[in-house]
Amino acid sequence: MMQQPRSVRSAAGAAGASSTAPVMRPVVSSVSAHRSPRAPVVAAASSVSTAPSTGISSGRRSTISTNDRSAAITQRRARRAGPSPLAAAAAAAGSAAADGEIFDAVIVGAGISGLVTGMALDRNHKGVRFLVTEARDRVGGNITSVQDEKYVWEEGPNSFQPNDSMLRAAVDAGVAPQLVFGDPKSPRFVLWGGRLRPTPSGPDILTFDLMSLIGKIRAGLGAIGVLNGSPPAGGEEESVERFIRRNLGAEVFERLIEPFCSGVYAGDPSKLSMKAAFERIWVLEQKGGSLVGGSIKLFRERQADPPPPRDADLPPKPAGQTVGSFAKGLRTLTDAMGAKMGPERLRLNWRLTKVERDPATGVYSLYYDEAAAPPASGGNGNGSGNGNGSGNGAQAAAPPSAVVKQHVVRARSVVSTAPAWALADLVRPSAPAAAGALASFDYPPVGAVTVAYPLSSVRDDRRVAAAAGGALGSLPGFGQLHPRTQGVVTLGTIYSSSLFPGRCPEGEVLLLNYIGGATNRGVATAGDDALVAQVDRDLRSMLIKPDAPPPRKVGVRVWPRAIPQFNVGHGDLLRRAREGLAAEAGWDERSFHLGGNYVSGVALGKCVEYGYRFADQVAEGLKEGRAGGAAAAAGGAREVAAAATR
Repeated sequence: MMQQPRSVRSAAGAAGASSTAPVMRPVVSSVSAHRSPRAPVVAAASSVSTAPSTGISSGRRSTISTNDRSAAITQRRARRAGPSPLAAAAAAAGSAAADGEIFDAVIVGAGISGLVTGMALDRNHKGVRFLVTEARDRVGGNITSVQDEKYVWEEGPNSFQPNDSMLRAAVDAGVAPQLVFGDPKSPRFVLWGGRLRPTPSGPDILTFDLMSLIGKIRAGLGAIGVLNGSPPAGGEEESVERFIRRNLGAEVFERLIEPFCSGVYAGDPSKLSMKAAFERIWVLEQKGGSLVGGSIKLFRERQADPPPPRDADLPPKPAGQTVGSFAKGLRTLTDAMGAKMGPERLRLNWRLTKVERDPATGVYSLYYDEAAAPPASGGNGNGSGNGNGSGNGAQAAAPPSAVVKQHVVRARSVVSTAPAWALADLVRPSAPAAAGALASFDYPPVGAVTVAYPLSSVRDDRRVAAAAGGALGSLPGFGQLHPRTQGVVTLGTIYSSSLFPGRCPEGEVLLLNYIGGATNRGVATAGDDALVAQVDRDLRSMLIKPDAPPPRKVGVRVWPRAIPQFNVGHGDLLRRAREGLAAEAGWDERSFHLGGNYVSGVALGKCVEYGYRFADQVAEGLKEGRAGGAAAAAGGAREVAAAATR
């Protein structure tokens, strides 16, 4: 989705080489135990955001529209390349696995959250023996970069904010040389009053025309605490709409924050929680009584206790406010992570069906169905994922694969990065209250529609002005957001070919459009052609010439369950889920870890940042578990010795 306006981000901001570690033997045992055909299935795909990229999670099994052209390209690649080499190697490793050993951790899900957690365990906690399992035949979850003979496009997250955690991940995966960044001087636009208006970016904070003078004065007075009212009494949780209207006024909400909520969450700001969704801004008022007061206090705290210096091996942080990707798309990162993990620590096409814990030893048993690898994911790592991305492991545009083997994996801890709704199905037999809380997280549908036009189809006033009477230039900018009040169905549009190089041929523009979300759930059942037609109608009202030729349909992907909504009560639901797992199933937080973007936040950078911390949390839980086990064993020995002397 779209990047937030720079003014919003500034407020929030106040707030290699392949692995040389020894290959460890996987621990798996084939089983023939009977299981009900209705056993719950957890997808190993972790959701991510396009935060603006929005975090996009896998959806249900229902049939949805597919891009025939992209699917055909993928099928041709698959026929040429055969099954994924990584999938084949992982299957061979799984069939050769030994029985009897116990992993320290099993990470359920090889999306970005699971991959980063595994990579961080390997980098920072060398003694931890872990396994990553994935229901699909590829890693990356909903990061879906696609390329054909002409275009490179994204059908899930589209970019990331280049914080140090993202750069660390690129270095650790060995793909830092392939990083690309947008021009920080490129404008971002919001549709208002029939015109695309630039958002403020610094010096133009007083002159930009997206807001009136009265609206700017109201926002300034609220920001310094003169006109921001009082927070709700009794710790009542505020929605984004209520918080922003109270602190900054109606214009900031309607013209900046509401479209930004659409761009990040595809959400409804009257339901989104300010504390849960935008904690870094929410906490400023808590710290200093106002947004400016909190920013000043936070600045002083950082001066008194500065962060540690950056790692010397990180690439320079890009100047200004920008976004990043890789030359061939985001999947470059996740594919490299999967390759670095290697087949000894990664299992593809493994669907988790049941989890049990031995109360005597505390060891978990995870039951898996291994499916035959389908040939639908092209062998070059950039095959199209068009169609339904199913969170329960169903392959896009392909029937469910037959189970070829069943396995049991034993582990001291379980690290779940599956979507909340998928995990709910898995834990319901053991922890129904926890399952109810997990199932309550809302994941509305979102469609990603990529189209191409001739550059000449872009309205003249949207292109770079001609120099000395020369021809008009390119389409400048990151993209545009569309408030729900402006009569446009599309949530926002990314100028893909302006943002990163090599996305389309010379003389064309490539546009990624997001549609759907919490206020428009009908996209889940809409066909490709209907979605492309709606996007085209919207673009012709402000960006594309009304008489331009029809667009070229490059890629269409609908995610029936897309971005987890951090609505009011989000934190309470997460607490109830954790408490229920511990009380009902005996799966305590020290050994059963909840992760993924419904925990970390939907932005891709947040998932990565949290993944590194998550690995520390897992390692600490293992350390505490071992200490507790040693103490219990010592106590038992003392009791035996005492009994022997009586």
